[in-house]
Amino acid sequence: MTVEQIEKMCEGLNNPTIFQNLLKANLIINKPEYKTILCSISGGSDSDIMLDICYKVDKDKKIKYVWFDTGLEYKATKEHLDYLEAIYGIKILRERAIKPIPLTVHQEGQPFLSKYVSEQIQRLQKQGFGFEDGTYEELIAKYPNVSKSSISWWTNHYTESHGFETVSWFDIGYNRYLKEFMLENPINFKVTNKCCKYAKKDVGKHLVKKYNADLQIIGVRQAEGGIRATMYKSCFSDNKNNGGDCDYYRPVFYYKDEDKVAYERFFNIKHSDCYTKYGLKRTGCAGCPYGSNYAFGLGAIEYNEPLLYKAVTNMFKESYEYTRAYKDFCIRKKNGAKKEKEYMKKGYYQTDIFDMGL
Repeated sequence: MTVEQIEKMCEGLNNPTIFQNLLKANLIINKPEYKTILCSISGGSDSDIMLDICYKVDKDKKIKYVWFDTGLEYKATKEHLDYLEAIYGIKILRERAIKPIPLTVHQEGQPFLSKYVSEQIQRLQKQGFGFEDGTYEELIAKYPNVSKSSISWWTNHYTESHGFETVSWFDIGYNRYLKEFMLENPINFKVTNKCCKYAKKDVGKHLVKKYNADLQIIGVRQAEGGIRATMYKSCFSDNKNNGGDCDYYRPVFYYKDEDKVAYERFFNIKHSDCYTKYGLKRTGCAGCPYGSNYAFGLGAIEYNEPLLYKAVTNMFKESYEYTRAYKDFCIRKKNGAKKEKEYMKKGYYQTDIFDMGL
């Protein structure tokens, strides 16, 4: 597309982010050195916008659209893929997981709280760590064969060693009261962060080699936050010139929530029933224990897809129970801290507060 065509397309939009984004997408996707491009479609709202951008600017139809079937998907997502194929006249390749999530959970364990937390707990479990209190130096000496980075996470060593005023992403203290909770309530099930690896990441790597892809397009937004977003500094990664298999492009990387809304309204983007009927804010793998709002998602699944609800509540039973207990623990701690401040203002001593049961 020419700049003039994009200007005409955006006439009346009045959103510089979207306009500049379309110009950049047009430039990158139509580079002659990119012969084969893979675009990972999830069926989510960010993915819908990303697909629309790619379809608009892909003049030579070089893009292959692919969806990863993790083995734990909403019926509404699958129906939405059919809709996207019909409305755009494209084919979305359905690629099965190297190891579906139900099998990963059975063999490896259950995800808990977040990918990063799950990764650290998984490492510590596999290496025989006792999940006990102690300083970084004490635990390194006691567990010489355990990953130092994971013991650093457990002891908040990264924050302390760098002198940060607020707790770093890389320490357990980022999830408030989690260490105190785990010390009082030892975790009694295996934890893993391997679901995404076997169901998405490894499949993506396989497809890059299978199709000899030059560019892979993914739907990550900086505004999402989290480790996944903070891994990237810009919308483009020049991997091929640094020994990688292909370059990476993130068309919606700089979109804020208001830009998403503006794009959806101006270009009449329709999302799946997961958003419009179920009321979900995000999709992803159905029933995933990650995230603070998973309980609401479970309610939506139970009402709209009862068979899927039965499957996920059986699969993630221990993780759900442990998460609920942790959330309750946090509430009690916060309420106790609030009462303690109130009593201290009234002049009570710590011993008085202890006698009051706080």
